[in-house]
Amino acid sequence: MRSLVISLALVIAACTPRGAMVLVDGVADSAEVLPIYFATTRTADETGLDVYGGGRSAASTYGRFDVSVPQDRVAGDITYPTTEPDLATDFVATDRYGYSTPEVFRNELRQQLRARPDRSVIIYVHGFNTKFGEGMMRLAQLSHDLDLPGIGVHYSWPSIGNPLGYSYDHDSVLFARDGLQELLEQIDAAGADDVILVGHSIGALLVMEALRQIEIQTPGRASRIVDGVVLISPDVDIELFRKQVDRIGTLPDPFVIFHSRRDRLLALSAGITGQAERLGNIRDVERIADLNVTLFDVSEFGRGTHHFTVGNSPALLAVLGRVSDVDSAFQADLTSRVGLFPGTVLTLRNATQIILSPITILP
Repeated sequence: MRSLVISLALVIAACTPRGAMVLVDGVADSAEVLPIYFATTRTADETGLDVYGGGRSAASTYGRFDVSVPQDRVAGDITYPTTEPDLATDFVATDRYGYSTPEVFRNELRQQLRARPDRSVIIYVHGFNTKFGEGMMRLAQLSHDLDLPGIGVHYSWPSIGNPLGYSYDHDSVLFARDGLQELLEQIDAAGADDVILVGHSIGALLVMEALRQIEIQTPGRASRIVDGVVLISPDVDIELFRKQVDRIGTLPDPFVIFHSRRDRLLALSAGITGQAERLGNIRDVERIADLNVTLFDVSEFGRGTHHFTVGNSPALLAVLGRVSDVDSAFQADLTSRVGLFPGTVLTLRNATQIILSPITILP
């Protein structure tokens, strides 16, 4: 088993380019520049390869980068700069801002929210083996490709950014709970009308732990300051997830889980822990069918490890771009859900499973 883990980790590392925040002057005429705010419990990157590294900081740092998203690319793709950045093809930063205290960040966010018709905030919590710049660019890519409303905020917990660093990253998730709670409190105080919390992979564990912690401290508060949750390929033990839900009580609504039976990394994670499945590659949906959650089965989409299908599948991004069709149908009677574009909907007690299939995509 150990040799299998090491072999797979090295293969993943070899075929995946690594990204960092590269600050440049100017921007390509066709690019879209998006402001991406961040809070991080990482220490500064002593190697100089990125802004923040994998070390753990007891205090959170707040800031913002303006990220240039190139237009001439396939939806879902991110090209990182290598030696000399190509502004026409690479994700780069065009400006950087720092906020000396959480209160300064909160005041800046309040001003930005007041100036927008849509006073919503989307918080992205990255997954395992992710560097600071990679998480920032991923949120910029998702914001652009899905045309997400509101202000994007990246919570960057101290992943060591190494495919062999799973244990370190798991401990860092627990280390970073207070920082995510502080960020949520600051965003709530800034006056956001809607807060959507998105967690990928083991970042989903951090999302659940932060909500549980908030609920323990102030019963009823978790669903008051977070309006919706999206878990993408969650690397979470299913029994632990049920226990977390029990403690949280009333879940934010909507509460959406994207899962894939083909997720190779979660299959490996499950094998290491001696389990048949994790939440993100769940096959027996009945195990959580009594919970008030919505499951999106994206097994028929994706490529490679199938561990971030929501972000890197052009076909699925096209479907999700029309998710309002799904939302409208959900307002109708249950009988209208069968055969629903863009997938098939099954209802199992309180949990709703939506099975998406590429063959149902209409031009």
